[in-house]
Amino acid sequence: MKRRDLLKSAPVLASLPLLMSMNKTTFPFADISDIKHAKIQRFGDGRDWFFNRRYGMFVHWGLYSIPGWHEQHQWRGRVERKEYVKLAQQWNPVKFNPEQWLDLMEEAGMKYITITTKHHDGFCLWDTKQTTFNCLNTPYKKDAIGMLANACHKRKIPLCLYYSIADWNHPNYPNEGRHHELPPQPGDSPDWQKYMNFLKEQVRELCINYGEIHGFWWDMNVPQHKDPSINAMIRQLQPKAVINNRGFDEGDFGTPERDYDIAAAEAKGFDKPTEACQSVGMESWGYKKDEDYYTDRHLISSIDRYLARDANYLLNVGPTGEGEIPNEAEAILKRIGNWKKSVDESFLNIEPDTGLIQSPGILATKRNKTVYVHLNQLPAGNGIKLKPITVAPEKATLLNTGLPVEFAVNLCPSDHASQQPYLRLRNLPVDEFSNSVMVVKLEFDKSPEEIVKQFEKTDKELIK
Repeated sequence: MKRRDLLKSAPVLASLPLLMSMNKTTFPFADISDIKHAKIQRFGDGRDWFFNRRYGMFVHWGLYSIPGWHEQHQWRGRVERKEYVKLAQQWNPVKFNPEQWLDLMEEAGMKYITITTKHHDGFCLWDTKQTTFNCLNTPYKKDAIGMLANACHKRKIPLCLYYSIADWNHPNYPNEGRHHELPPQPGDSPDWQKYMNFLKEQVRELCINYGEIHGFWWDMNVPQHKDPSINAMIRQLQPKAVINNRGFDEGDFGTPERDYDIAAAEAKGFDKPTEACQSVGMESWGYKKDEDYYTDRHLISSIDRYLARDANYLLNVGPTGEGEIPNEAEAILKRIGNWKKSVDESFLNIEPDTGLIQSPGILATKRNKTVYVHLNQLPAGNGIKLKPITVAPEKATLLNTGLPVEFAVNLCPSDHASQQPYLRLRNLPVDEFSNSVMVVKLEFDKSPEEIVKQFEKTDKELIK
């Protein structure tokens, strides 16, 4: 066997800016010089399920699913409160079957589920004693969260609960016409302390009445109120629950949303737990009757980009008012699931190594002597040069198909100045996978770290 060396470059990484979300919560990006060795620190307790599950289903479901336009129908559609609340008289999702949702979730390769218990409209999907604006006071007369919780517990699927701090229905919430708020409403009596008492009691209900909960997903803290005692209560009642950073303190993990967070999408890595979220629909997170959907390529590339950097991903669907997940959304999840199952080993028990390969649009993960090359951006041609790798692997496999990949280490005309041959992957089926992401498994006879050390030693001797 020929002697093998692996070139290691040492690019200097610029500090990455902190991104501020709409509700002013900071999002954590890694700002370290040796990013390729960065691995997000685990919690060291029951919350560590989060790092094993990685990919989850997000569900936005509520009264807004009946008109089927947007989950913020009341606000964006300028619907008066007295008209919007009449939708509760139509709430009767007779086709809701939590087992079918979970069947689809598992077929799609998802490992946990997060559902809206109360969105900004204030309608509650559980048997809350704090307001009559809930699913028990409808023709349906059933506790949807309880039904889903029972199904999750039976199948040992982690259940996480979304809760909106902004509330367009509660008379004590101070709707002042800020972003994601209604203007002041007739008959309201804004009182933040009373509203916080209401909120705390609702959170307590969710934490004590539905068995083990694995996460709490806050949203829209418009007043930017701080109160760490609320998350402390959740942790006391549900020690396995991970809490996001959109609530009353920084929480446990960051939440880059859709494609808004360009800095998060382009960051080399993350220095704390992160869960990106995206919806299959381009316009709405809730059900939209005439929705436009993202391409498989767009969603798969986004999922791959975050999972390859040791982050989690939450992909959303919006069930209809009858409780069914739309056929288009279901088909998208299944196609993504087929891709994920074929390449899943590149995300399991790996280390992200985004500094290993310098070719644009490529991410890398590694485990022992194996490197996984993620062709995250669609290659311009059927060949890829993997600078600065200068050695051939023992084996190269396209995980998407299980078939071998042709490779070579030889000098290309474009590298005439350095006279340095690099590892090339050749005759890749780029057109066949133009709506997906290819992942190539490279198996070497030494770990990347060992080869790098060997090269560095030889390089220093040559310099002398």
